[in-house]
Amino acid sequence: MASVASTYARAFADVVLSSRLNPDRSITELRTIATLLSQSSDLRRVWENPAIPADQKRRVLDVIAERDGIPKQVRNLVAILIDHRRIHFLEPIIAQLEKELDARLGFADAQITSARELGDAEKRGFETQVKKLTGKKGRAHYELDASLVGGAMVRVGSTIYDGSVRGQLERLKEAISS
Repeated sequence: MASVASTYARAFADVVLSSRLNPDRSITELRTIATLLSQSSDLRRVWENPAIPADQKRRVLDVIAERDGIPKQVRNLVAILIDHRRIHFLEPIIAQLEKELDARLGFADAQITSARELGDAEKRGFETQVKKLTGKKGRAHYELDASLVGGAMVRVGSTIYDGSVRGQLERLKEAISS
């Protein structure tokens, strides 16, 4: 499954960049279709049913694309997935596409967990630090975790930077016990 998602994601990333499409908007449009697909069992049955002719499936897609203002390139990707009976791979393709576009555009995905809600200046400070650490523009996602007591933890890829009070207490405990 991973290779199928990677193949389509790499190919569509080429299309997004060569056509100068807005990467975030393209992902949002694909997510719109994925949401429709997950919420409508009728749509899923139509697109996944091999007994229904491909041109009928594409007509349904065209109605959705026109209604939601989906660009031709996004519509074409979905049509290819329908035609090759791979529409059930849409979610993993979107996830892989995000990673592919981030890598090509020089973004680092950072998960920032703090003990309290951060202000705008604090968020900018974290994003600046992520840029310094990775050499890439940061795309930050924030969440709260009161168990940190204070401070924050930043995860970029598989690397974790722990500046939380809980982390400091754990390190102090380890130092004392050894």
